[in-house]
Order: sequence, then structure tokens, then C-alpha cells
Amino acid sequence: MNNNTEESSSAIKTPKQLVIVLLLSFIFPITIIVLLSQIASGGISLNTDDPALSSESITRRLMPVGSLILISDLPKITETLEKRVDLVTAAVSVTTTENIDKIQIIYTANCSSCHTNGIAGAPKLGDKLAWASRIQSGKNALYKSALKGKNAMPAKGGNISLSDADVMATVDYMVSQFK
Repeated sequence: MNNNTEESSSAIKTPKQLVIVLLLSFIFPITIIVLLSQIASGGISLNTDDPALSSESITRRLMPVGSLILISDLPKITETLEKRVDLVTAAVSVTTTENIDKIQIIYTANCSSCHTNGIAGAPKLGDKLAWASRIQSGKNALYKSALKGKNAMPAKGGNISLSDADVMATVDYMVSQFK
């Protein structure tokens, strides 16, 4: 019986040993975690003189990908778009031959990007099925849509510098492609 008593007895025999084991059971894992975190981080301390940590660099990295356009910003955006459209119109007029008239140039510069591919529901130029219901509504309705904008289409195709007469002539050109 003496053998059974020795085999089932604990290695901790005194209260002092118990306290030491409890302290080590908390200190040892914490020490291991701290050492592993030092190894993982490389023990690098932050240098405030580092250009990658400058406030400008951090701000640039944290800038949003997109932006929200408010109605109050619309005049500035419209002015920028007008300048771009004028550049495109000038480029188109330079690259086109003399036999293409002004209306075709206006169509190419302002309307073709959507009406060639049917973007955002725009009827494709020459698509009789898509244009049939629009033509039935009458030219005045077509003129109004082109001048004031409708759904995704901006007023005057996004080029507000166009005269009303030019826009209406362009609508007539697009309708003539239906027939």
C-alpha cells in the first residue's frame, strides 16, 4: 500500500511550491507572447523623421478612392466638363475632313459616346425599334429631352455651350438615320 500512496502523491508538497507554480503559469505564457510579438514586429521603433510616416504621406494613403459631388460643386464641375468638351470638339473638327458638316461633328463629339453603344438606355443611332416610340412622341418631345436632359442624358448632351438650334439640328440628324 505504501507504493500506491507515493504514486498518487503530487509534486507540489508545500504551499510555497503551489504559489511558485501558479505565478509561473501566468508569467511564462505572457513572456512567450511578448517575445513572439517582438520577433514578429522586428523590434522596430517608429522614427518620426521617416518620410513614409509624414502627415502628407499618411494623408495621401488614406484618401478615399471616390468622392461625393454636391450640387453646390456643380458649377465648377460643369465648367471643367465644358472645357473638356470644347477640347474634344476642337480635336474632332481638326481630325475630320471638310466634307463632314457641323452637325455630324456635334453628334460625334457629344452624342456618339452613348448613342453608338446604347449606354444607360440611350437609343442606338439607326436602331429603328428603339427610336420608333420616341419619334411617335413627336419632334418637340425629342427636342425637349435633348435640350433639358432626360434620365441619364444630361442637357444638350453635356455640352451646355451648344446653341439650341445646333442641338435641334443634331436631333434631326439622329432621326434622319431612323428612316
